[in-house]
Amino acid sequence: MIDETVEYIAICRLQSAYADAVNRRAWPELAALFTSAAHVVINTVTNPVIETDGGDEIAAFIEGAIERFEFFEFVRLNTVVWFDDDNHARARLFMCELRQARDTHEFSRAFGVYHDHYVRVDGGWRFGDRSYQSLARPETGEVFPLPASPAW
Repeated sequence: MIDETVEYIAICRLQSAYADAVNRRAWPELAALFTSAAHVVINTVTNPVIETDGGDEIAAFIEGAIERFEFFEFVRLNTVVWFDDDNHARARLFMCELRQARDTHEFSRAFGVYHDHYVRVDGGWRFGDRSYQSLARPETGEVFPLPASPAW
């Protein structure tokens, strides 16, 4: 049980490092959190699904996506982690984005969920695959159903 708790904390630290890198717009740090083969799917529901591969591509996508915000904060709300074996784990992470538009200065929020697959690399955890879907945008009244977990 102690070993699983230590690994759980290590994965939560990876999730927090992701949030911290996005909040600081530290794109090289963000890219390093992913394996080179990581596949990321982004489904905002109201736009076409976007797919990227590797840390550099996901960092470039997020950089472009949040460029329009003068303030952007990624907030981890809740996470549940499952261990498949010593080198693979999965999680569901609920999150919120707090943001202020650069041009209008209007604040908005977005809620979503990540389904993650983690891989142990050189003794530490990295994102192996990541699937995101929007859940709600309160300012527009949009609410979307919780997606099924990917079959990793």
